[in-house]
Amino acid sequence: MSFTVLTAEFMHESNTFSRYRTDLPQFQVDALHYGEAAFAARGAANTELAGFLDVAGPAGWRVIHAISAHAVPGGQVTQAAYDHIAGVILDKARAHQGQLDGVLLGLHGSMVPEFCQDGEGHLLGLLREVLGDEIPIAVTLDLHAMVSEEMVERAQIFVSYKTYPHVDMRETGTHAARLLDRAMKGEIAPRTARAHVPMLDEANSGRSDIPETFALYQRASAAEASGLLAVSVNAAFTGADVACAGPTVLATYDRRDPTQQAEAEALVEDLAAQIWDGRLKKRNVFIEVDEAAAEALGWTGEKPLVIADYADNPGAGSYGDSTALLSGLMAAGVTGAVFTPMIDPEAAAELHRHREGETVTLHIGGKGDPRFGGGPIEVTGVIRHLSDGAYTGDGPIQGGLAHSFGPTAVLDLGGIEVLIVSEAQQMVDLQQLRAFGIEPTQRRVLALKSMQHFRAAFEPIAGKVIICDAGALATPRAERRPYLRAPRPLWPLDRDFER
Repeated sequence: MSFTVLTAEFMHESNTFSRYRTDLPQFQVDALHYGEAAFAARGAANTELAGFLDVAGPAGWRVIHAISAHAVPGGQVTQAAYDHIAGVILDKARAHQGQLDGVLLGLHGSMVPEFCQDGEGHLLGLLREVLGDEIPIAVTLDLHAMVSEEMVERAQIFVSYKTYPHVDMRETGTHAARLLDRAMKGEIAPRTARAHVPMLDEANSGRSDIPETFALYQRASAAEASGLLAVSVNAAFTGADVACAGPTVLATYDRRDPTQQAEAEALVEDLAAQIWDGRLKKRNVFIEVDEAAAEALGWTGEKPLVIADYADNPGAGSYGDSTALLSGLMAAGVTGAVFTPMIDPEAAAELHRHREGETVTLHIGGKGDPRFGGGPIEVTGVIRHLSDGAYTGDGPIQGGLAHSFGPTAVLDLGGIEVLIVSEAQQMVDLQQLRAFGIEPTQRRVLALKSMQHFRAAFEPIAGKVIICDAGALATPRAERRPYLRAPRPLWPLDRDFER
């Protein structure tokens, strides 16, 4: 039997503390592909859509793909952008109403539009208004999702990533698609149980490369192997001040099996308790700028020292233009270093008015919010490279996907090469340097704006990794951000309470 399935990808992680907004141009820069054009752009890469298609082809589905929309994390999604992208999905649903057997969505789980706190729950509600309550809907999520009760009421199947750095997007898409296929065949009647943890996020932000957090994913996988349909551990996202803030555990089960609902409900509560009990077991050691600069100055390893500029991670919606760490490296006299990226379209435009080889003095960075990570600094350097910013990734996360930093320049400050870009991206792929004339393995120090995703491509070439909190918007010091809508008490903002 052939099924007709509506598919779409609509993903954004929204930092509600950002002064900026994420509008349609930000989606156009990263990924905005309509209909089957998305298959060529994303259908053979490590994406949810590729996983959907891995199942759809052999199963003989008729796939109606609405849109693939993805923007780099940033401020809240504008109503205009949300309405446009959601509108494409809803128009496809209306046009094929009565023909659809199922819906398969690649979502993030931490999208916050301007007009509501739960972008994914709102979208699912709109789809239910069009399609009714019975048609099965399967959803993939980033493991940094904040999953509302409304979401699990409006979709039957949820499958989240189990890796951070995220390298299992295609696998996650395949898992969700297989469950949807079984639901459409009537083999299962899926529902999802949910448990919430009153924390801003899991103690190690969902890192799958450390034993304490990896154990959560191991338990989830073991439960799936024992019969539950999908078990997802969602670490949550500290950059969103919303009513559904905090980690969740989800277990999708077959409600026709009398034992599975009880098993699912017991498991999500047990895993939620495990997250809560591990709230003091942080693995990241955050060092200050002066300590990071001193270590960079004295580094003599054969491979590069990698400094993760954790707090200014564009992948968490930070501005990406913090100057504190760069200033510290310059003041210490560090050489043989790369600082990347400095997201400053004004500076990039100014540098593009010159030629490679010219010496230029200008102000860079600090334009987003000088209170977080420092204000603009004046620098003088030699332009080593000018580019339109286009590159194609070849690493575990972005392999095969075309991206662009927009107008880009490499400015050599006398020993520190700064990649100055126009469009936000965090550092996840070696081609983000190689495409612009910088061979990362040949530099002593790599200062990368990223929290964790950099590890997938850069840790294998690193002699050592250190984590710096330079005080930018994504600082781990959550008390610096004014949470007003998040439920209280909430760890670590509040400490004297029990779950």
